[in-house]
Amino acid sequence: MTSIDLSGRKALVTGGAQGLGEGMATALAAAGATVMIADVQDSGEQTAAALGEGHGFVRLDVSDDANWESAVAETVERLGGFDILVNNAGIEITSLLTEVQADDIRKMLEVNILGTTLGIKHGLRAMRPGGAAGNGGAIINVASVAATIAFPGIAVYSATKSAVDRLTRVAAMESGKLGYGVRVNCIYPGLVPTAMGAGLANDVAALGLFPSPEAAVGAVIELTPSGRLGQVDDMADAVVFLASDAAKFITGAGLPVDGGMGM
Repeated sequence: MTSIDLSGRKALVTGGAQGLGEGMATALAAAGATVMIADVQDSGEQTAAALGEGHGFVRLDVSDDANWESAVAETVERLGGFDILVNNAGIEITSLLTEVQADDIRKMLEVNILGTTLGIKHGLRAMRPGGAAGNGGAIINVASVAATIAFPGIAVYSATKSAVDRLTRVAAMESGKLGYGVRVNCIYPGLVPTAMGAGLANDVAALGLFPSPEAAVGAVIELTPSGRLGQVDDMADAVVFLASDAAKFITGAGLPVDGGMGM
């Protein structure tokens, strides 16, 4: 999205080592922002290096409060500010409800809900007046079309992404009421053929919900008025828009980027 200028902005992207997060980080950098990749995967260091000079990597377990505190502090110190947070890190573990495992539920709750909540916490603290950065900014949370449709095999994941939507709206209200100057929005990505998206197609077929992964993908496309899967740049462009001044009067919103699948 070359028409939007984010020059001078400083961004932290969780789960930025690969997939959607990598695409979002790349798009933010292309728009002029300086980006810190945050991930549990050390390959994020190579992802940051590929963005060019000035960008960085910090190891972050999003479910750990102290990790968040240090990652945000390092972002402010190394980048010289903090204006944009993309809470992208997430996991999906496919299961029928009759077979779901408690440990898998906890993993999704910890990354998708706890991780996003802690990100909002530390993002607001740093960006609000008197914070380490203190000039306001934008937080973009990554929910999912799964929060708006009933797709088999992903009940718990869907529930966690619905929670991300609610967190977004309450955070936006609190930020506005308290004068933080931080806009908080979320996007609902449709299915994208990343490693996670391909894994989902394989998993639902293995559960017997579809005769093959290809049939699962076909079912998604059939439900999508645009007639195709999403692409990484579709999601990345939406994040760049919400991070920019073009969205300066948008907060507490959920933006579907799903080709109409969730309407």
